[in-house]
Amino acid sequence: MRILFNGLGDDRFNRPLQLITNLFYEDSEVSNSQLENPDLIVDVQYEYSNPVISTYAKLTDVKSGIEYEGSYSKEFPPFDNDKELFKKIKNAVSHVYVTVLQDFTGVIQPWGMLTGIRPTKLLHKKIREGVSPGFAHKQLKEDYLITDEKIELMQQIVDRQLTMVPDLYQLQEEVSIYIGIPFCPTKCAYCTFPAYAINGRQGSVHSFLGGLHYEMREMGRWLKENNIKITTVYFGGGTPTSISAEEMDMLYEEMYQSFPAVENIREITVEAGRPDTITPEKLEVLKKWNIDRISINPQSYIQETLKAIGRHHTVEETIDKFHLARNMGMNNINMDLIIGLPGEGIEEFNYTLSETKKLMPESLTVHTLSFKRASEMTRNKKRYKVAGREEVIDMMNNASSWTKENGYVPYYLYRMKNILGNLENVGYSLPGQESIYNIMIMEEMQTIIGLGCGAASKFIDPVTGKITQFANPKDPKSYNDHFVEYTNKKIDILNNLFGVSKGV
Repeated sequence: MRILFNGLGDDRFNRPLQLITNLFYEDSEVSNSQLENPDLIVDVQYEYSNPVISTYAKLTDVKSGIEYEGSYSKEFPPFDNDKELFKKIKNAVSHVYVTVLQDFTGVIQPWGMLTGIRPTKLLHKKIREGVSPGFAHKQLKEDYLITDEKIELMQQIVDRQLTMVPDLYQLQEEVSIYIGIPFCPTKCAYCTFPAYAINGRQGSVHSFLGGLHYEMREMGRWLKENNIKITTVYFGGGTPTSISAEEMDMLYEEMYQSFPAVENIREITVEAGRPDTITPEKLEVLKKWNIDRISINPQSYIQETLKAIGRHHTVEETIDKFHLARNMGMNNINMDLIIGLPGEGIEEFNYTLSETKKLMPESLTVHTLSFKRASEMTRNKKRYKVAGREEVIDMMNNASSWTKENGYVPYYLYRMKNILGNLENVGYSLPGQESIYNIMIMEEMQTIIGLGCGAASKFIDPVTGKITQFANPKDPKSYNDHFVEYTNKKIDILNNLFGVSKGV
């Protein structure tokens, strides 16, 4: 679909309009200058007459000549600067563009004009501002075109988060820690995380772990010296259980020695997502260090699907390792499922749900497949046939109904670009088993310090809420060569963030 915009001379409109177009069309090209043989022409007008921003759009289908019109106006308080004014104008233009595209296509976007990944932050913001739930819902619907169904989902999630973490809005002075282990048995076709097949890379593993231990010691020293508490620790990757039991043991020992008051940390999670990495010896190590929240991720209970996406374990292995972990004292197990995997439709997904019911993990994250730019699946899209929009929506609805019927409640969600059906990923749990780390990372209420290869840090100013991102190198060699430098840079950022004097 080729779309020409008239009336928008500012290139800053290009990206938001392209993102909205992507919600409706898989392959599209937009331009606000010249475009030969466009399929659609969209004439846009906008005006700021203090205190009101007004927008108007007319979409013309070039082939049929049929026109669709929309308008939107909203009153705003005075703007501090031109950048803030443009942001509101951009949102108003996006609003009216979604309106005419919905009329033209007949497709209603459940998340309206939102293309960001954290919708619930909008509702949290309104709560902190003292806005009543009813009025907040009205604003979300009017300002962002979010449907009632998704607003209700947002409210359920916010309620669960505040039940699980009542002091959520007071945790700015604490931090959480993410520790990245960039190795897996094999790389999954949909994956873009820093993950390298571990076979034949033992030299890289040993070198990487040396750098990671250094980061943990130095960061722990800084936290102790500045009396900064840790809320949660999350070992991700990759697959953290890809390394040996001995290496895991030393890693958790380092955590206890380096980090302040580990016994007071609210939650420690280790992803054991690949069942083929779980052994009795590794589970004993987890028990030794009082870690009982893990992930064992089937993604699907269809063997052909696992083979197609590059997961070299069997369905039976997933089930066996779940029972092994449960019998060895793992009392908080998460499992991930993915909607829309290649070759799967409603029947296959319903089968996966029925198999999940036999296990009843404490929490379940239901992902909608996303064609991530750097993944094998995206590079070779023709090889991977996936379900259409309506079938994917039906699968998500089935997941929502199934979780409700089986006692699970939604407690976090996030969205991604190029996600099938423009849907979302939702984390469900049995009440009281919600992952605090998942809440912290999604709602961006506190700083998350990333340690390890490919780990991203998100520094959040305790006063202003301003976010600064910083990432370690993604490949083990670069990480091994520069971990000291990156550790020092993170500490410098933390010093500035928390107003710490470096002394003499």
